[in-house]
Amino acid sequence: MVKKESRSKIRAKKHLRIRNRFSGTAERPRLAVFRSNNHMYAQIIDDTVGNTLVSASTLQKDVKAELEKTNDVAAAAYLGKVIAEKAIAAGITTVVFDRGGFVYQGKIQALADAAREAGLEF
Repeated sequence: MVKKESRSKIRAKKHLRIRNRFSGTAERPRLAVFRSNNHMYAQIIDDTVGNTLVSASTLQKDVKAELEKTNDVAAAAYLGKVIAEKAIAAGITTVVFDRGGFVYQGKIQALADAAREAGLEF
C-alpha cells in the first residue's frame, strides 16, 4: 500500500527548505505568512534576535470588522495592506518574503501584491 504524507507535513518540509535559503535581518526583516482554514496571519520578524517587529491577522477586531469572510482572497489582500501600513509606521520599508511553504498563488499572492502596492519592497 502506498503511504502518502499529509499536506501539512509536506508544507512544513517546504517551509524548512525555504528558511534554509534566507532569514530576516535588522536591515531587511522577514515577512512570514501563515494561513489556516479560517484565518491568515502575517508577521515581520528579525531573525538575528528572534523578535517579531510587526504582526497582523484576520483575528484582530479592527481587521475582522472590515471583512465579510476571513479566509478568502479579499481578506488576504486587506491583510497585506494592513501589515504594510504597520511596517511603514514602524520604519520598515524592505522585507524578505517568506511564503511559509504555501504555493505562491491565490491568497498568498494577493497578500504579497497588496503589501507591495501599500509600499513594502520585496
